[in-house]
Amino acid sequence: MSEMKTPRRRGLLKGAAVAAGAMSAPMVSMAQTTSFRFQSTWPAKDLFHEFANDFAKKVNDMAGGRLKIEVLPSGAVVPAFQLLEAVNKGTLDGGHGVVAYHYGKNSALALWGSGPAFGMDPNMVLSWHYYGGGRALLDEIYKSINMDVVSYLYGPQPCQPLGWFKKPVANVAQFKGLKYRTVGLAVDMFKELGASVNPLPGGEIVPALDRGLIDAAEFNNASSDRILGFPDVAKNCMLQSFHQSGEQFEILFNKTKYNALPADLKAIIDYAVQAASADESWKLIDRNSKDYIELKTKDKIAFYKTPDSILRAQLEAWDKVVAAKSKENPFFQKVLASQRAFAERAVQWQNDYFVDYKMAFNRYFRQAGGKKT
Repeated sequence: MSEMKTPRRRGLLKGAAVAAGAMSAPMVSMAQTTSFRFQSTWPAKDLFHEFANDFAKKVNDMAGGRLKIEVLPSGAVVPAFQLLEAVNKGTLDGGHGVVAYHYGKNSALALWGSGPAFGMDPNMVLSWHYYGGGRALLDEIYKSINMDVVSYLYGPQPCQPLGWFKKPVANVAQFKGLKYRTVGLAVDMFKELGASVNPLPGGEIVPALDRGLIDAAEFNNASSDRILGFPDVAKNCMLQSFHQSGEQFEILFNKTKYNALPADLKAIIDYAVQAASADESWKLIDRNSKDYIELKTKDKIAFYKTPDSILRAQLEAWDKVVAAKSKENPFFQKVLASQRAFAERAVQWQNDYFVDYKMAFNRYFRQAGGKKT
C-alpha cells in the first residue's frame, strides 16, 4: 500500500530536514568587538604617529570588527616617557614608541636603539632581536623590572642625523658645554664628548631650540624633523652619526589584555607587525627622500656630513660608556655580548656580499668631481 504524502506531512518533513542541517552546521560566533586604547609617544602631526595608526588599521581591517585599536597622540593620557608604566598598569591597553625611552628603568634597554650596534644597520638589529636572542633578553629585562607587557619590535629606522645646529660643528671640541638634546644611552655618549644633555620628548624639542634652552638637537629623520618645525628654528643639519644608527619602533600591549585574546586575533597582531614593518620601511624611503629635497630647496637648509673625526670620537666615547654600564648592570653585559656575537657574523656577511651602491649612483647621477649632472 503506497503512502500518501499530504501537504502538511511534506511541510513537516522539510522542517525536520532544515533543523537537522542546522544542527550539523558549525556554530558561527557573533562575538562583540574588543577595543584597545593605545597611545603613541609622538605628536599627532608626526610621521611616527601616522605609523602607529597604520599598524592599528592593519589589525582592525584583518580582525573584521572583532578587535579595534584606537590610537591617541602623545600626552593624551600620559606623557611620552610614562608609556611603559601606563601599559603595565592597564591605564592604556597598549602603545607605540621606542625601547630607548625606558632606559631609565634599566640601562640595557637602551641597547635596542642607542649606539653603533657593532656596525649593524637597523634591519640587522631587528634580525638579532627575532633570531639572535634579543627578544628573550628583552622579555627577561621587562620581567625583572616588573613590567607585565607584551613587546613587539618592528620598523627599522634610518640612521639618524647628528642633528640640527645654529652653527655647524667641525670638531669634537665644539661639543664642550653645548646644550644638546638626545635620548637613551646617546645621552651618556654626548656627555662623554662634553655636551650638556637634555633628553626632551619629541614635541618639546623645537620650542626649546626656539627659546634658546638648547643649542642643538637630534630627533630622527627628514620627514619628522620637517613636520615638527626644525627648519623654522635652525638652518644647519649634520648628517650621519653613531649615536642612534640602528633603532626601531616598539609596539606594547598590556599582557593581561593581550592574553585574553583568542589565538586567531593574536596571530593577526603577529602578522600585522610584520606587514607594518615592511610597509613603514618602504614609506620612510619615499617620504624621507622627498622631504630631504624639500628641506634643501624650499627650506634652504644647509646639510653637512658629520666629520669622520667626530664619528671616531663617538665610537671612543661609546666604548667608555658601555664599559662602565657593563660593570654596573649584568643585563647590560648580557645584551651587549649577544649583540656582538650576532654582529660579528652578520655584519661580515653583509660587508662581504653587498656591493658599494654609491658606485652605481655616482655613475648615473654625478660627474667625476662630485657635482650633480
